[in-house]
Amino acid sequence: MKESTFYLIVYAWIAIAIFIFPVIIRVVVPYGRHATKKWGAMIDNRIGWMLMELPALLVFAGFYLFGSGTHPCVTWVFFSLWVLHYINRTVIFPFRLRTKGKKMPIAIVFMSIGFNFMNGFINGYYLGTLASEAQYPASYFFDPRFFGGLFIFFFGMFVNWQSDNILIHLRKPGETGYIIPQKGFFHFVSCPNHLGEIIEWAGFAFLTWSSPALAFFVWTLVNLMPRALHHHKWYKDTFSDYPPDRKALFPFIL
Repeated sequence: MKESTFYLIVYAWIAIAIFIFPVIIRVVVPYGRHATKKWGAMIDNRIGWMLMELPALLVFAGFYLFGSGTHPCVTWVFFSLWVLHYINRTVIFPFRLRTKGKKMPIAIVFMSIGFNFMNGFINGYYLGTLASEAQYPASYFFDPRFFGGLFIFFFGMFVNWQSDNILIHLRKPGETGYIIPQKGFFHFVSCPNHLGEIIEWAGFAFLTWSSPALAFFVWTLVNLMPRALHHHKWYKDTFSDYPPDRKALFPFIL
């Protein structure tokens, strides 16, 4: 693939995200607490999660490992961070969920597979084929973008993992129903798990200083901001005693 063609794909992918955001923000995606059979056939929640996230892990790893580039040592750090996130998301997180019997629409699974395939491809291809020693010399380890992006990424991962853990342990084994989360960053926002993931990929974009990572960050924001707003509205509609000062996604702002 010509480099110019690749970047055209990346910029088009960013443009699509921006273009469809006004549509996505109006649609309540039907999984989790918003699950409904109106979107067609359903699949087990855990299996759905694994199928959705697997392309981001395998496609990215394949394009990176088998890419024709020089694989500078710095890019192995980028590779490791991506794989760390998606091993948790694909093979650990689904089995920690206490959602026995819950299902999600197969349509959502297929849409997510396409989304993750595309983001895995552009980032894996870029790092595995186009990234060079000139862009990422060994001195990049001492670049502010490297240690700044690394800090942002791990801070986001901490917020994401801590918040997921709080949500998972709201229920005891066998319990159903919903409870207002009170710990950690839930003091500030309704969806700190989404906030953490947004921060993670903002850090990855800053760390790699690349347009494919920026595209992934934009898509993460476009996907998770509406989700957080819908969760926040659901909490307020469901619980009369929901904390009035708690925001949806960004502390003190939104």
